[in-house]
Amino acid sequence: MLKILHNPRCQKSRQTLQLIEESGEMVTVVEYLKTVPTKDELKGIINMLGIEPLDLVRKGEAVYKEEFKGKDLDNYQWIEAMVQNPKLIERPIVIKGDKAIIGRPPEKVKELLG
Repeated sequence: MLKILHNPRCQKSRQTLQLIEESGEMVTVVEYLKTVPTKDELKGIINMLGIEPLDLVRKGEAVYKEEFKGKDLDNYQWIEAMVQNPKLIERPIVIKGDKAIIGRPPEKVKELLG
C-alpha cells in the first residue's frame, strides 16, 4: 500500500498519482494542504527521505520568500514552519512502508512500485 501526499493543483503531483494508479498499486491519497501532517509525521517522512528539513522546503513559494528567506532556522523550526504553512512542503511525497520519495520527476515513484 502506497500513500501520497498530494496537491491536485500540481501537475507533477497529478502525474505521479497517475503513474501509481496505472501500476495497479493500492494508494491512499492525502491532500496535505487539507490534512496537514503533524510535526511527528513530518519528522518521520523527512527521516524516511534521508534529507534535512530545509531540503523539503519549496523555496519558490511566496510564503517562503516573504517570511523565511534568509532566516537561519534550526531543523525543529523548519518542521514547525512547514506544519504552519503546508504550502512550503515539497510535493508529491510517496511513502511505502519505511521508504519515501519525492516524485520529482514523477518517474521517481517507480522506485517504490512493484
